[in-house]
Amino acid sequence: MARKRYNLTVPSFDELLVPTVKALVKLGGSGSVEEINNLVYEIAKIPEDVLQIPHSDSDTRKEVDYRLAWSKTYLKKFGLLENSSRGIWALLKTDIDVSNLDTNEIVRYVRERSTIDKVEKNSITTRSEINIQKEVEDEVVDTEEWKDNLLEILYNITPAAFERLAQRILRESGFSQVEVTGKVGDGGIDGKGIVRVSGLLSFHVIFQCKRYKGSVSPSQIRDFRGAMQGRADKGLVITTGTFTREAIKEATRDGAPPIDLIDGELLCDKLKELNLGVTTKLTETVEIKNEWFINL
Repeated sequence: MARKRYNLTVPSFDELLVPTVKALVKLGGSGSVEEINNLVYEIAKIPEDVLQIPHSDSDTRKEVDYRLAWSKTYLKKFGLLENSSRGIWALLKTDIDVSNLDTNEIVRYVRERSTIDKVEKNSITTRSEINIQKEVEDEVVDTEEWKDNLLEILYNITPAAFERLAQRILRESGFSQVEVTGKVGDGGIDGKGIVRVSGLLSFHVIFQCKRYKGSVSPSQIRDFRGAMQGRADKGLVITTGTFTREAIKEATRDGAPPIDLIDGELLCDKLKELNLGVTTKLTETVEIKNEWFINL
C-alpha cells in the first residue's frame, strides 16, 4: 500500500494544541468533538479548501480532524483534558493561562513519559505511543470502515431510491404525511413532511436530498432557503457528502428560516440507530486464564 503523501498545508497536530485549549475555554470548559473542531477551524483560521483535504484517497475523514484527534490526546496525556465515553472532552483545570502554554513542552513531556519496549528485533517503540495511537484511532476511526462501505452503497443507488430512503428515515423518526415531491424546476425540493413536538406543536418541513461525495456550499443552502420561503417552517438537507463551514453558518444564519443539516456520517449513524439496512452484531470473546489453572 502506497504511503499517504504528507500535506504541508494542513496544520500539524502540535500547531493545533493551543487552538484546541482556546476552543474549550470559549466553549465553557467542555464540548463535543464537533463543537471543538468547528471552533478550532475559526481560531486557527484554517481555509475552507484545507478543511476539505481527506485523510486519504479512500477515507471520508478529513486530515485536519485526524490531526486534531492527536492534539486532544496529547493534551489529555499532559493532564489538561479528560474525555468521557460519550465523546465529550473537558478541561481538567478551569484557570488555564493559555498564553503560558508551551507546545514544545507538551510534546516533549508526553514522549518522555513513554516506557521503551522492544517490539521486534532492531525496532523499538513505546507503550505510551501505542496507547496514544489507539486513542486517536478510537476517536477518528469512529468514522469506521462500515460507514465508508455504507456511503459507497448510497452513492450507487438511484436518486429516486435515495429520496425514498430519506422518506423512510423521516417516517421512522416520527414525521407524518411524508411525501416525495421532487420535480424538475421545483427549486431543489425533494419532499415534505410534518413533525409534531410533544403532541402539541407541529412544524411543516421541506427536505432536499443530495447524493454525492462533494461538499454542499453556502450558495446551495441559500437557493434551497429561497425555494422553501412561504412553504414550510423548517428546511432539512440530507447528503451523503459534507457541508462546508460557510454552508453550516448559512443554515443557521440569524433572521433567516432555519435549515437542519444531515451529512454522510450522521446519515450512517441514523440508519444504524433505526436499523435500516444496517444491523449490529455482538461477538463473544473467549479468553483462557492460564494462571487460574496453574494455581489449582
